Amino acid sequence: MTVHLDPSKKHDAILLFDCLDGNPNGDPDAGNQPRTDPQTNQGLVTDACLKRKVRNYVAMAGKDEATSETYKIFVEEGSVLNEKIRRGYVALEFPEKEGDAKQQALVAKWMQENFYDLRMFGAVLSTGLRAGQVWGPMQVSFSRSIDPVFPQSVSITRCAATKEEDKKDGSGKKDNKTMGRKEVLPYGLYKAYIFYNPHLAASCVTQRDLELFWEALIKAWEFDRSSARGFMACRGLYIFTHASKYGNAPVHQLFDRLQIKATVDIPRSFSDYKLELDEDLPDGVELTRLV
Repeated sequence: MTVHLDPSKKHDAILLFDCLDGNPNGDPDAGNQPRTDPQTNQGLVTDACLKRKVRNYVAMAGKDEATSETYKIFVEEGSVLNEKIRRGYVALEFPEKEGDAKQQALVAKWMQENFYDLRMFGAVLSTGLRAGQVWGPMQVSFSRSIDPVFPQSVSITRCAATKEEDKKDGSGKKDNKTMGRKEVLPYGLYKAYIFYNPHLAASCVTQRDLELFWEALIKAWEFDRSSARGFMACRGLYIFTHASKYGNAPVHQLFDRLQIKATVDIPRSFSDYKLELDEDLPDGVELTRLV
């Protein structure tokens, strides 16, 4: 088994991705502008945004798995969470009413075995029929851009009318154009931290579960294209694996081994950065670089 796929070990990872002429994560409280830290102007991407990309990729790739039934997604776009919790009660032939603590634990276990994102990220299962709360072993931080980003609001036009009364008349006084806006940033290189805690991994977390997660971080961008997001790509994935499940070194010391510096005043591509990685690692820590 490749060491970074071992679900019984502690893993800490750095993910690098960038965005060119797009909006990596719009803020609904700010007119959907790219999220930023107001004090430093660094760009932000939420953990929920990254986990959504992973979920969408697994939902697509999981259909081709031999055990595809175990790769369903709990937090799925357009779904009703309470119905999925009820599905657990039905599958275990429990009455569709509030179960006792033992029944709730069995329902939670069944759901972990069948829903990939529950196994990996956890969830609150008490929104309807109660099944407790599942703490997932995989946690994802906010992503922060290496340098400040400069969001722009760009005007766009549509040459078609929305309503009949706006249609161009014979006099040519109406031009049918509808104005709109797009919120973009010219370029941003982002860094996220990822933590896998084997003590929170259920017995049903497999080597393939971990493999699919790392694969999703690399490939999900290829299946999440839109004009609003511009061009986004994974630029680096560095996984530090500890021999001891209690860890062999403080994680901040491992993450500090990757230094990223811009080589120009205004970076506009990944090639405008210089990456230096100190691979002199503490005893018991192994580095896997997937990108």
